[in-house]
Amino acid sequence: MSATFTETPAMLGEGTAALHGTLTMPAAPGRHDAGLIWSGSGPADRDGNSTRGLANNCFRLLAHGLAEAGFASLRTDKRGVAASAAAIGREEDLRFDVFVDDAVRWAGWLAARPGVRRVFLLGHSEGGLVVTLAAERVKPAGLVLMSAPGFPAADVLRRQMATLGAGAPEALRRETEAIMAALERGETVARVSPELAAAYRPSVQSYLISWFRHDPAAALGSRGVPTLVVQGSTDFQTTMDDAKRLAAARPGIRLAPIGGMNHVLKDAPAEHAANYATYFRPMLPLSEALLPTLADFLRAATAANDR
Repeated sequence: MSATFTETPAMLGEGTAALHGTLTMPAAPGRHDAGLIWSGSGPADRDGNSTRGLANNCFRLLAHGLAEAGFASLRTDKRGVAASAAAIGREEDLRFDVFVDDAVRWAGWLAARPGVRRVFLLGHSEGGLVVTLAAERVKPAGLVLMSAPGFPAADVLRRQMATLGAGAPEALRRETEAIMAALERGETVARVSPELAAAYRPSVQSYLISWFRHDPAAALGSRGVPTLVVQGSTDFQTTMDDAKRLAAARPGIRLAPIGGMNHVLKDAPAEHAANYATYFRPMLPLSEALLPTLADFLRAATAANDR
């Protein structure tokens, strides 16, 4: 444990429905502004690591860096992952807004801690949309969106498919587009080719429908709180086009490009293999510019709230 901060387990709920996380508090006495750190898509745990083998510790490093700058934080195992694995329920019943509800509940839990003054919402990747939607109910002191998509999820998936699936058979490409178009209309598809079942199996389609209906920029445009949009230049999962669309959602949003930072918030080259290798390097520090950028924004937003 560092001399500059302490960490304690956090739990929301009881029994198998309980959600779990870690509360990080600066060691200095008094009340501290705090950030709820929310992860993106996939089976991500509280530290930013994945049950699929990715280990980069980006959220642990983020929490520790924020604590050293004087900010508390809460990072969590998302529903269905790690210590929160049993809370997931049936896949057929899962909807995107379940994660929004979880973020709202965790934000309330964090706000009730004796050493916490104000709560900020910090969302990474798809978590940027989660905290943006949660902000309507939480009324946070501010929002931080890191490597967050700026377009509806279906558009992001189409972009990824065009890049990563360029060599796929034309029949599968047509089927994929037909499935996505149906889901955007709110319609499920009964028959899915085995090659597409991992992404579009019937049991996950209701979740995708609930996700596709949200436009991140439109939602952000109605959130009247201080907002920072952070985007790395070597991120191959989200791009500056995403960040610019978010920043243009309403006046006053601050856009912070960080040269050389990738999707897991670490300095990395643009070359894909070397960039992706950082996803497996838990001891590699965060991008040098990230924490100062976040701390400056949080301090400025705090000062604005004090006025």
